[in-house]
Amino acid sequence: MCFKGKVFSIEEFSTFDGPGIRTTVFFKGCPLKCMWCHNPEGQSFEKQIVKNTNGCIECGRCLDIGEKLTGKRILVNESVNVCPRNLIRVCGVDYTSQELVEKLLKNISILNDSGGGITFSGGEPLWQSQFLNECLELLRGHTHLAIQTSGYCDETIFLELLQNSNYVLFDLKIINNDKHKQYTGVSNTKIINNYKALCKSKTLFCVRIPLIPDVTDTAENITSIAMLMSENGASYAELMPYNKMAGGKYAMIGKKYCPTFNEQKDVEIHKDIFDKFGITIKIL
Repeated sequence: MCFKGKVFSIEEFSTFDGPGIRTTVFFKGCPLKCMWCHNPEGQSFEKQIVKNTNGCIECGRCLDIGEKLTGKRILVNESVNVCPRNLIRVCGVDYTSQELVEKLLKNISILNDSGGGITFSGGEPLWQSQFLNECLELLRGHTHLAIQTSGYCDETIFLELLQNSNYVLFDLKIINNDKHKQYTGVSNTKIINNYKALCKSKTLFCVRIPLIPDVTDTAENITSIAMLMSENGASYAELMPYNKMAGGKYAMIGKKYCPTFNEQKDVEIHKDIFDKFGITIKIL
């Protein structure tokens, strides 16, 4: 069977999404609604019109065609072709697993020579699990395969995908369940359970921790993450400092970026906590 899926970006020559040089495929759609999301165009499972406002001359052609076709001054697919600055695009491309794999295999020798491979990210790739698993099966044996995930899915799905993966980049955000719901919109029960299953598996993995000021980077939360890692035999984590420019993408899809987080603390202050639990950290 050939499953179909939705991708919003394919980034080549990535060096931050697993070992070596990689091609990272960003799947569209995510069940989490993290207040700090750096890829808001990846949240919706539907295609979206994206407009880069930098360089816009406000000629109105993009809205004129929308009004002509719908009676409302909105962006539509046809707006892409009338923008004189090519600032508008459709975010979300449909692929069959075979189509996507054929595209990804074109640069496979370069990736392999660097000790790299292909990483599937998002959005949340596990929520297009059949499409993802078929891609992994078709690529298996050709290159190193990684998944970057929040871990939010049923455990049976997670364990099946592990069988076809060489490496997992697993986000741990907030350990307190109430706070996790507050800031991401979902419980972390499935995430914690899948993390423990990952630790018991033979699949290599890396914990990634987004450092959101006064949300995830508190001493209490960092200690809880380090304790969870230590209790399950993990000894390495990558810390991802908050990017204040993250809000810039929201206007491109017609959304407002509401959170106002404080300045990032010196991320080195967390090292003592991780040292206490025998965990090596890398700051990205």
